Amino acid sequence: MTDTAAETRSVVVEREMPFPPEKIWRALTQSQLIEEWLMKNDFKPVINHHFNFRADWGAVDCHVTAVVPNKILSYTWAAYGLESVVTWTLTPTSTGTHLRMEQSGFRADQQQAYQGAKGGWQRFFAGLDRVLARLE
Repeated sequence: MTDTAAETRSVVVEREMPFPPEKIWRALTQSQLIEEWLMKNDFKPVINHHFNFRADWGAVDCHVTAVVPNKILSYTWAAYGLESVVTWTLTPTSTGTHLRMEQSGFRADQQQAYQGAKGGWQRFFAGLDRVLARLE
């Protein structure tokens, strides 16, 4: 038996954001806001809620695994053979929030998915910035 943890990689994006955790939490958990920066979805911040993200290239099947309001959100992310987990961690700072997103579970043979996620999350974060900038 092999240690699969040693055989997987993660994509991590960390940002210092000039917004309180509560505002970022809304953008991460309200379906209509998620659609503006990520994808169409039927997300609800409820543990074990099954949902999907939909785009012109296909869909991502997910289910919520952790919800700690304004602190931690985690869900599975399964598409095209990729079985991964996305975890958002929000930490208050003196100027706003340290936001960390980790998508873990990329196997060595999933280089294309890994590289796609690295680029994709940069675009998604740019969209998240735009949504947060206009939210009250």
